[in-house]
Amino acid sequence: MVAYTWTGEWGGLWIGAALAGALVDPPRRRKWLRAAAGVPLTLAANRGLKELARRERPLLEGLDPTGKLPTSLSFPSAHAATSFAGATQIAALAPALRPHLYAAAALMAFSRPYLGLHYPSDVLAGAVVGTLAGAVLVRMR
Repeated sequence: MVAYTWTGEWGGLWIGAALAGALVDPPRRRKWLRAAAGVPLTLAANRGLKELARRERPLLEGLDPTGKLPTSLSFPSAHAATSFAGATQIAALAPALRPHLYAAAALMAFSRPYLGLHYPSDVLAGAVVGTLAGAVLVRMR
């Protein structure tokens, strides 16, 4: 689980998937590149929400979090936001992969509270933020 959540740092998994799409689908390369760019845009918006919410990460007595803590702020989860934004954008370009993309995004979101890095409400909010951001970005293409 630590290795999987690591692939979600800065939205790397989703940026990489979109860049791979750009390589294998030259006629729609610009759309794929826009999907890749949408992940860091979602990350930036999520960071602004974190600064507004100012919720600290969970501290479980006797149990240290497993994995890297990029900041002390927790709400909403950036891993969940970037994962659902990436899944939404990529699914618009590869609809047959939609169930797999959302399963991967859900697993990324699940990994965060599982590893003690977020509250469940952090990942739910991140999933909503990411899905909405992804939908807006798809409409802007």
